[in-house]
Amino acid sequence: MPSTEDVVEALRQVEDPELGMDIVELGLFYGAEVEGETVKVSYTLTSMGCPAGAMIQEDIDRVVRELPGVEDVQSELTFEPPWNPDRMSDDAKFILGF
Repeated sequence: MPSTEDVVEALRQVEDPELGMDIVELGLFYGAEVEGETVKVSYTLTSMGCPAGAMIQEDIDRVVRELPGVEDVQSELTFEPPWNPDRMSDDAKFILGF
């Protein structure tokens, strides 16, 4: 069974193609729960109309399923709280010029 840290590391492979950075650094990842063979991932997008939304969801499912012991991935898209640039890591803010 993976740890929450394992899930976070896997999610660093999921990139927002518009910004060229991973969802963890961008602050789009809100949380993960590991319950046996099921991993629940809560995430958001930079906007409700984000055209990369489906691709990001598919990538979340793919990278988490690659972890040993994971049989099911439940991803929850939420806009509460809404994303804003303050959620980004300091590195992401620097790279993107915030």
